[in-house]
Amino acid sequence: MQYVFETLHYRRYEWRCDSLNQPSINAAKWLGFQFEGILRRAAINKGRNEDTASFSMLEEEWRAMKPKFKRWLSPDNFDATGRQLRSLQDC
Repeated sequence: MQYVFETLHYRRYEWRCDSLNQPSINAAKWLGFQFEGILRRAAINKGRNEDTASFSMLEEEWRAMKPKFKRWLSPDNFDATGRQLRSLQDC
């Protein structure tokens, strides 16, 4: 996300996934993306109408999240075996 907002200077970053893909929906929320809605019958996949869940992050939301990401990804947040000590939400 840093590349998108700070190098490419995007104002908005989107995350879209099948509305039935709960792991992808959970990941979007976990990373700080905001739910925007469902695009109904947005695609056909393997003969099935697919609704698409849409999420976004705006540049000001990224600026608010960036310190959390820095703390979360800091070497100080990992033990000797590489396991994280604090989750992103706890940072």
